[in-house]
Amino acid sequence: MITRLLHLIRLSQSQSIIRRYFVVNGFDGALTMFGLILGFMLSGNIQVSSVINVCLGAAIALSVSGVSSAYVSERAERKFSLRKLEDAMLTDLRHSRHAHAAKFVPVAVALVNGLAPLLISLLIMIPLWLNEAGFSWVSAPLLSSLSVAGLLLFALGVVLSNVSGIPWYLSGLKTLIIGFSTALLIYFFVGARA
Repeated sequence: MITRLLHLIRLSQSQSIIRRYFVVNGFDGALTMFGLILGFMLSGNIQVSSVINVCLGAAIALSVSGVSSAYVSERAERKFSLRKLEDAMLTDLRHSRHAHAAKFVPVAVALVNGLAPLLISLLIMIPLWLNEAGFSWVSAPLLSSLSVAGLLLFALGVVLSNVSGIPWYLSGLKTLIIGFSTALLIYFFVGARA
């Protein structure tokens, strides 16, 4: 099943789309969690359980949005491409590998698009859960989660370096700078009100 799906992805030349969706939506998940946690930190004395609930709700919403929006748009694009190919070849491709790709590739793209922000968000929340579970060595869970978010932003930049040809450390630094810029904006708008 996996081998067949990988073949359909190669046939439809969807590798770059899947990689791009993973990075883009993973980035969205990381920045969303980063923003929520920093907002909670600036708000004052907030219960860790409340931070977990809000972050988990946002992560699930990002995931559902990612799956549904990617599936709808990718399915429409694949159907359109298949119709164009049928018109060019003057034949019905309903039972071809191209038709199978048009059916299954949008599912794979949608899953990657939805699971990327969920996975990234859950990783960022690990220090929160550890603190809530009573692990005393996680004494600053919000700050620890922000650190994990920063590391993941850097890692997503490193993934992009493989595509862009930019040295990994520069690409990682660029995405980390975006995280710091986001923090400054949040601090300016939220911290000023706190």
